[in-house]
Amino acid sequence: MISLEEIDQVVQSGPFEPSWDSLSHQVCPDWYWDAKFGIFIHWGVYSVPAFGSEWYSRNMYIQGNPCYDYHREHFGDQASFGYKDLIPLFTADRFDPASWLDLFQKAGAQYLFPVAEHHDGFQMYASTLSPYNSLEMGPRRDILGELREEAEKRGLHFCTSSHRAEHQFFFSHGKEFTSDIPQEVPRDSLYWPAEPEPKDHFDLTSKPYPSKEFLEDWLLRTCELVRNYQPELLYFDWWIQHESFRPYLMCFLAYYYNLAAQEDRKVAVCYKQDALPFGSGIVEMERGGYGETQAFPWQMDTAIARNSWCYTQDLAYKTSKELLQNLVDVVAKNGNLLLNIGPKADGTIPEQDQDILTEIGDWLAVNGEAIYQSRPWRVSSDGPTEAQEGSFSDGQAPLYTSQDFRYTMRDGFLYAIQLEPSGRIEELTLPSLAYDLKQPRILHARIQKVELLGESQLLSWSQDETGLHLQLPACSKKQPRVFRLSF
Repeated sequence: MISLEEIDQVVQSGPFEPSWDSLSHQVCPDWYWDAKFGIFIHWGVYSVPAFGSEWYSRNMYIQGNPCYDYHREHFGDQASFGYKDLIPLFTADRFDPASWLDLFQKAGAQYLFPVAEHHDGFQMYASTLSPYNSLEMGPRRDILGELREEAEKRGLHFCTSSHRAEHQFFFSHGKEFTSDIPQEVPRDSLYWPAEPEPKDHFDLTSKPYPSKEFLEDWLLRTCELVRNYQPELLYFDWWIQHESFRPYLMCFLAYYYNLAAQEDRKVAVCYKQDALPFGSGIVEMERGGYGETQAFPWQMDTAIARNSWCYTQDLAYKTSKELLQNLVDVVAKNGNLLLNIGPKADGTIPEQDQDILTEIGDWLAVNGEAIYQSRPWRVSSDGPTEAQEGSFSDGQAPLYTSQDFRYTMRDGFLYAIQLEPSGRIEELTLPSLAYDLKQPRILHARIQKVELLGESQLLSWSQDETGLHLQLPACSKKQPRVFRLSF
């Protein structure tokens, strides 16, 4: 069993120290810059009710919340049938990691991000710190270990996420009425510690603070996770930005980075809400992105559905076209796209998820050279429409036009990617590709060739001081079109 003493030994061994000055010298792994597209997986006990969202474990104990009423109607009152009683129903009896990875590879994903532990506190991996894990309960399988083994067989980068920090308060509302959560929650309970929920989830000093016992437990669990499963990236959800986590977070990062350095591995942490000083990890933008190209590594994490990260019976799915537009926009601005799916409780991936991932993979099979290993150009875009900037900005699909383009570069080629083909024959101008020796704007070079990837027909085009003029043929496909420019 991992101990605080063992953690301290690794921390003291170096080369990283538990200080922001030292930790800021960790660099992003080289492969991340090239990979561009990964798969996130929210799957756990919350997949059993398949209602509301992955926050079911909290919301079922809030009177007046739809999950509260749904639980009473379908499982019984919270005193006789609590969240813990859903665990035996989480059988995963049809879980086949090989078929999952077949699908992810077909989708064109380069890395994998299964959730290790969500806010409910149920670990999807073998642990000596709690019996509430997938090897000892529910599926009675090491879910994370099996996915890691299958990913590494195929050369996909294995990563994982921890959402444990929010567990501090996730079951606290069960104390507000008669439920299976007692006023004094024992240490060995799934529900522990059920401390009062802060009023403001984004206040760095919000009271009450987590207890020292919980913070030490968080450190032990997170170190055990990276020691035993060696993820190349670790993603943290938002609550670690609270100031109470700072010394424990620095200790963890020193442990994780030192452990990797001893084994000659390159690792990094994905973080939100400025939980780490700038330059210490990969910046996460949950359900959102940036308006302009960024010089630092960042990632948009979003879900295949608008209304939940886990599987529910009423998912509001996005289209593959919208998700490809997300991918193109993000990559043009130097980011990666981490796309989430939610398997069912039995371990099957919903058919609509499969269809969308397959459509993404079909597009990448033709156009992937403009995405993988690409780098941003001097400008990211042409056209009248910009994606919404900031986190939680993808509530509605952006209304792109046929004039909206994004740019990437690779191997000396410039790629102009049309986000929303009209389907009609039309002439479009890309002003950023204007050529004028007297008044050079962006491009001080003559374009020699324009090709439409996936098509053999020759294109009519011209370049002058107002831009690159494309005579575009009609097309039946509604997904982004990629033009490769040679100089």
